[in-house]
Amino acid sequence: MKDSSIQSFIAGLPKTELHLHIEGTFEPELMFKIAKRNNLTIPYADVDELKRAYSFNNLQEFLDIYYAGASVLIKEEDFYDLTWAYLTKVHEQNVKHVEIFFDPQTHTDRNIPFEYVLNGIYRALEDGQEKLGISFKLIMSFLRHLDEASAFKTLEQALPYKDKIVAVGLDSSEVGNPPSKFKNVFQKALEEGFLTVAHAGEEGPSEYIWEALDLLKVTRIDHGNRCLDDPKLLQRLAQEEMPLTLCPLSNLELKVIQDLKEYPLLTMMEHNLLVTIHSDDPAYFGGYMNENFSGIAIALDLSKSQIATLAKNGFKASWLSDKKKQEYIQEIDLYLLSH
Repeated sequence: MKDSSIQSFIAGLPKTELHLHIEGTFEPELMFKIAKRNNLTIPYADVDELKRAYSFNNLQEFLDIYYAGASVLIKEEDFYDLTWAYLTKVHEQNVKHVEIFFDPQTHTDRNIPFEYVLNGIYRALEDGQEKLGISFKLIMSFLRHLDEASAFKTLEQALPYKDKIVAVGLDSSEVGNPPSKFKNVFQKALEEGFLTVAHAGEEGPSEYIWEALDLLKVTRIDHGNRCLDDPKLLQRLAQEEMPLTLCPLSNLELKVIQDLKEYPLLTMMEHNLLVTIHSDDPAYFGGYMNENFSGIAIALDLSKSQIATLAKNGFKASWLSDKKKQEYIQEIDLYLLSH
C-alpha cells in the first residue's frame, strides 16, 4: 500500500491520546512568544537554532532542554496557551479524547503556584471539550529524579483539586529511580481515590514494570518496551489486559531503538498485549498522533486492519465510560469497512 494512502487512512481515523506530556508540546514559536511576553530570554538566537537543538542521544539530554523550555511558563495564561495550542493541533488530527500528563514539580520548584499551572491547563481542556469536542482526563505526574518527600508535598497540593485530577503518574529520568522509590506516595494517592499509571521499562529494566504493577498498582504502563525481556511478565500483561502506551517517534529520537523497522510492536501484538500508540513529547520528537501512527505503520508495513486495532486499543485502554468506548470502537469499525 502506498504511504500516501496509509497517511490518508490514518488522518481520518478516530484516535485517543493517552501518553502526552503537555510541557512536551511546547513548539519553538510559542516558546519564543511566551518568553518575550514574560520578558525572559532563552539561550537560543531564534526558532531555527532551537529546533537544531532538538537532537538527542538519550532521555537525559532531552530532559535538559525540556526543563529549560518549561522555565518560561510563568502565568496561568501561559499554561492555557500551551494546552490550547496542543488541542487545536490534535483536533486537526481527529483525536477525540485525551488523557494528558502535567508535571507540577517542574513549575512549583520555580515558585510558580500550583493553581496557576492546574487552572491554566484545565481551563484550556474545558474549552477544548466545548469548542472542539475533545473529551479529557488529567494526570498529575511525579518527577522520579526528585525524592518521595517532594512527591508527597505535590500530592498534598493536589488534594483540593480531586475533581479535576483523576490520576497520578511517574515520569522523568528512569534509570536508577525505580517505581519502588515512590511506593508510599502512590499508596496514599490510591487511598485518596486517584488512579495510578507509571513510566516503566523504557530505558529501565523489566523489573521496573513488575514494581509498577505490584507496588504502585497501576492501571496502565507507559512505554513498557522492556517487557519483552521477561516471558512471565509478557504472560501476565496479556492475561490482565494491561495497556502499554507506546510512543514510537519518542523511542526513535531517544535512541531506545535505532530504526522504526526494529520497533517491537508486531511482537507485542503477537503476544496479545493491549498496545496503543501515542506521541509523548511531540514538539521535541517530530510528530503528533498522525505522525506516530504513520511512522510505525509505514516502517512495519501494517495493514489498515492492524492500524484500526491500534486505534481501538487506545479507546479500550482509556478511562472513558464503557458506553463511550463502544461508540468509538463501532465508529472505527465502520470507518474501516468504508475504507
